[in-house]
Amino acid sequence: MPNSENVLVTGNDHFEVIEKTTVIDDTWPTHDQAIEDQTLDHFICRDGKTFAGTHLIADFWGASHLDDLALMEKALREAVEKAKATLLHIHLHHFTPNGGISGVAVLAESHISVHSWPERNYAAFDVFMCGDSEPAKAIEVLEAAFTPSKVGVDNILRGEVTDDNQS
Repeated sequence: MPNSENVLVTGNDHFEVIEKTTVIDDTWPTHDQAIEDQTLDHFICRDGKTFAGTHLIADFWGASHLDDLALMEKALREAVEKAKATLLHIHLHHFTPNGGISGVAVLAESHISVHSWPERNYAAFDVFMCGDSEPAKAIEVLEAAFTPSKVGVDNILRGEVTDDNQS
């Protein structure tokens, strides 16, 4: 198994940090950040709160075309684009005989996942994104693609910084 070492040097007038990471298998895909972006944690500061990202848990009831693999991939790609996220990889699995789809779009900003039950006209989507992305726009795209009659969305702020958990 090939090995490689990455070295990152950052600092300011007062200190220098040298960070070394070893990639055990450099055949795995990676996403290189821009040099000026190496030390950012991409936490979000909004409405007086600081948090890692927004996690939208969406239930689609009365939805259609939940067994259409090509439509699912197209909708995920469009959702990523509209949310201003960065697509790294999509993996979808089509189940038989009912045609349900499970899968994930892996993003630099986190992920969008899906599990569908076409026999019940139901789909569960998770949209988790950090940084400047707009996860609610992904839900809008998915709604347009699968035309549910009822949608429930829970909005969770992941990694919210509070006085209790600051170190």
